[in-house]
Amino acid sequence: MEKFIIALDQGTTSSRAVLFNSSGVIQAIEQMEFRQIFPQPGWVEHDPHEIFSTQYEVLTRLIEKNKIDAASITALGITNQRETTVLWNKKTGEPVYNAIVWQDKRTASICEAMKAKGLSDYVKQHTGLVIDSYFSATKIKWILDSVPQAREQANNGELAFGTIDTWLMWKLTEGQSHVTDYSNASRTMLFDIKKLMWDERLLNELDIPVSILPLVKPSAHHFGNWNYKGINIPIAGVAGDQQAALFGQACFLPGEAKNTYGTGCFMLMNTGTDIQYSKNGLITTIAWGLDGKVEYALEGSVFIAGAAIQWLRDSLHLIDQSKDSEYFAAKALGSNEVYVVPAFAGLGAPYWDMYARGAIFGLTRDTGKDHIIKATLESLAYQTKDILNAMQEDAGMKLAGLKVDGGACANNMLMQFQADILGTEVQRPKVIESTAQGAAYLAGIQTGLWKKENILKNRQIEKTFLPKMDDSQRKKLYAGWQKAVERTKGWVD
Repeated sequence: MEKFIIALDQGTTSSRAVLFNSSGVIQAIEQMEFRQIFPQPGWVEHDPHEIFSTQYEVLTRLIEKNKIDAASITALGITNQRETTVLWNKKTGEPVYNAIVWQDKRTASICEAMKAKGLSDYVKQHTGLVIDSYFSATKIKWILDSVPQAREQANNGELAFGTIDTWLMWKLTEGQSHVTDYSNASRTMLFDIKKLMWDERLLNELDIPVSILPLVKPSAHHFGNWNYKGINIPIAGVAGDQQAALFGQACFLPGEAKNTYGTGCFMLMNTGTDIQYSKNGLITTIAWGLDGKVEYALEGSVFIAGAAIQWLRDSLHLIDQSKDSEYFAAKALGSNEVYVVPAFAGLGAPYWDMYARGAIFGLTRDTGKDHIIKATLESLAYQTKDILNAMQEDAGMKLAGLKVDGGACANNMLMQFQADILGTEVQRPKVIESTAQGAAYLAGIQTGLWKKENILKNRQIEKTFLPKMDDSQRKKLYAGWQKAVERTKGWVD
């Protein structure tokens, strides 16, 4: 009987299910978008029930449409939007509040209070992170402080916290598994990445009871079972979306890096079993736990990447579909050096400015929509260069090339500009679903279907983009970008 693995890829704007055969080849994909909720400026929420219902719908639809026998599904792998925070009642399974999304900025004042207490160095040394509203810790505190009865219920041991992987596993196992993996735990700003345990001091500082936290396991592990039509299917691989993409891109050696162009843009470089701390505004994160050891990565996060293309489509109505951006950008005539800085949710690495806001610079009378579309696309490449510069300095080496994945890497114009502005080659694999692939590989390794060597053999390059821009042009364009970024900083008082 043919064996299959299904990866659940729960993203910021959609839930997907991806079917892999025993050779690691994608057979089918199902996808559903869900609502983005914006109660106030800077607040971003999701409905946890909608997250689960869309994920469940695409999972069951994938099985039924492709006539997959449940007995042939070796395992499920889960990868997820990270940091997004859900608290729910352990008895009823009912969330006490909407999921607070990683992009949400409401807890900036809690972060400022932590910094004022002198906690920045402690947080960096123990969790690898910077104090920022991006991570889960302050979101948990906000829910406990702001939702009636939430703190009382938490203190009575009645509530459970989870990132989205934990919420999905709780629901799929009907409350049997309250668990996460090392990679997701390392995104909470509550997990000690050296000791591999929840950090008591930070829990006390934020008044978060340890009883609400999930068990933490390696990324390849038997997390529990999903019972489908009487058959128990193990959940065997879990990793946050960016760590899953690093694994899916086979970045197994220290110094290997990938960039994922999704809602945000995330570059990770494997640093092996060594924890490397950044001097340049990057964060240190757990890449995965596998084969009895934990590996680490340096990461730079761009908050708004593909979301900037959605902004062109949904808010400005300059394009009908995201893929139209390449067509219009190619039509931009003249040497209009227009810069779009999409700091809609502040600036991530290497700036970490929660108070920056988006702006367009360099407008002239003959600037048209094509120029704005082109500049928005280019902003993804410029933000990637910001991170790569920091990463190369921290690691003390120049990267030979960049592996790319995610939806926007299908845009040839963007990838060519990325190679040009970096001055290094950019490799696009045949399968750009690296996030789902990583989760599937972890599940396949745990269940004995695959070995790491198979993954390296299976990886095929679809196209390599070589830099064509000369140094003087590259420096001039990048200097313009840096000037534009400076002017967006600290915009909100």
